[in-house]
Amino acid sequence: MSFPTQRPRRLRQTGAVRALVAQTRLHPADLVLPVFVREGAVEAQPITSMPGVVQHSLGSLVAVAHEAVEAGLGGLMLFGVPTTRDAVGSGAVDPEGILNVGLRRVRDAVGDDLVVMADLCLDEFTDHGHCGLVDNEGRVDNDATLEQYAAVALAQARAGAHVLGLSGMMDGQVGFVRKALDDNGFQDTIILAYAAKYASGFYGPFREAVESTLQGNRATYQQDPANATESLLEVELDVAEGADIVMVKPALPYLDIVSAVAQMSPVPVAAYQVSGEYAQIEAAAAHGWIDRERVMMESLISIRRAGAQIILTYYALEAARLLRPAPTA
Repeated sequence: MSFPTQRPRRLRQTGAVRALVAQTRLHPADLVLPVFVREGAVEAQPITSMPGVVQHSLGSLVAVAHEAVEAGLGGLMLFGVPTTRDAVGSGAVDPEGILNVGLRRVRDAVGDDLVVMADLCLDEFTDHGHCGLVDNEGRVDNDATLEQYAAVALAQARAGAHVLGLSGMMDGQVGFVRKALDDNGFQDTIILAYAAKYASGFYGPFREAVESTLQGNRATYQQDPANATESLLEVELDVAEGADIVMVKPALPYLDIVSAVAQMSPVPVAAYQVSGEYAQIEAAAAHGWIDRERVMMESLISIRRAGAQIILTYYALEAARLLRPAPTA
């Protein structure tokens, strides 16, 4: 009989051996927790389509920020849920708007012990739900929107955000915001560009989380799921305009994009495991069809393996606790 001369299984025989030769590792500092803060909330409100995720009150927001520091997370990404909206998203610029108040509270609470990130977009604050200003014919006006983004950027920087997450997918947004920040003394504020944000069906539960008022869709400014090469162009443009970090969103359905961007990007690459990805795992686990914890961790390591150095995920706190070394006697 002829027996195999190569035995790759030798390196899989025990957990200790597998850990020794693992090519990809996940650390709590790689993880960023997206959080929602709701104006007027006196306590955290559950989001039905995202079990375990809540709309925070200002009090519970500060509490989760302290938890994130204790868990060793890389950061928090804040999204605001206002009680009133208008055509131009005034609440995003208002220093007393819920997102800016939340940023101040978190920064005051954690200082520089945690990276405080702000979603820089208008969709949560507009009555039409689009990420930009809409003209008389119902089209999103790219260049008019840039002016409003600059105003939002300054409000968020003044509120204490370390990182601004430009998520609107407007052409030229990074360069326009970078200049506004620099001209106003915020040269150290970091720009995380949602460089490859796809017009995806995986955002559904997020719409509930921010109580979206979207009319129509965002296909004219977010990327077409059928296309790959334009992601690389978007990354090149954003880096040239001054992006410090670039991001791909969603993550799991676009691991090929994450990998391609990671291979060419001269700046760190992030990926966002979005609400629909989270909800799928939760729903399947609730039916007993998958091992929830195992799939959660497998999904995160796959995003890391594809090349993302930073992962935005609603599992950040839970995953960080699982990644902690077991206590020794």
